[in-house]
Amino acid sequence: MSNNETYYTNLVENGRDYSLHMCLDYYNKRLRVDDYRGNPNAVFERVQELMQLHYFTKVWIKARHYDWGCFLAQGYMLEAVIHGYFQGQEAFNMVFYTDLERRTSDYWVYEDQLLAKVLALPLKSELNKHSAGFLLRPATCQDAPALAALYRQVFATYPTPMHDAQYVEHSIQEGTIFHLAEFEGQLVSAASAEMNAAYHNAEMTDCATLPTCRNKGLMRVLLQQLEQDLLRRDITCAYSLARALSPGMNAVFKQLGYEYGGRMTKNCNIYNKFEDMNVWTKSLTP
Repeated sequence: MSNNETYYTNLVENGRDYSLHMCLDYYNKRLRVDDYRGNPNAVFERVQELMQLHYFTKVWIKARHYDWGCFLAQGYMLEAVIHGYFQGQEAFNMVFYTDLERRTSDYWVYEDQLLAKVLALPLKSELNKHSAGFLLRPATCQDAPALAALYRQVFATYPTPMHDAQYVEHSIQEGTIFHLAEFEGQLVSAASAEMNAAYHNAEMTDCATLPTCRNKGLMRVLLQQLEQDLLRRDITCAYSLARALSPGMNAVFKQLGYEYGGRMTKNCNIYNKFEDMNVWTKSLTP
């Protein structure tokens, strides 16, 4: 699609002694390596070349447990862990920066304070009585224009082109699951699960609720419905990156039993600036 190419390009590159599955993420000025094979030193060298070629300011490698130390020895930092990402094994989120401003968080201490309050919350999986009266259902391709309108209304900027109905429709066609809530015929809340069938994981993402319909427990219900869908598809690991400045979304994941796994500095362009993102993980094994 021409639109998402201005945001990112997914590539598989095979070198002499390595293989890379990566995303050239132009909009977020980062290189994200989702999978790799071969010599970690060769991976490191190729990644450094790509960083310089595309003027990215951050690289994010999802490293396996047996060689994340190789990236640490090359100057990378461990920012977060996704438990169960690789068919039950951890993904170690190793990062490297080429820009001091990108490396430096503007709100870290404040985000620590918010996190402390969130981590003290009890589990809360029961339905909120205020969610009664809303129609909750899976989305179809016909919902793409309304979903795009919702994301345009909620987010000033977003890491992917969710404001584009064609892109949303393509995502649904490619297998991303959306669940939504409607009130009196208007779409007011939505969330999605982007699956990785090879490693049995899914990213819980694209969470948005209109301001007038917040604090009604809608997002918690939508995420629970997505989890049930994922279980039926043999997905055993659910994870999410939530804005560290958002007490509401972090509270939702904590109350649903997700485990905090770390914070990624200025990881993506959302809400009109680069923001820190908290990583949350949950095992969906029955």
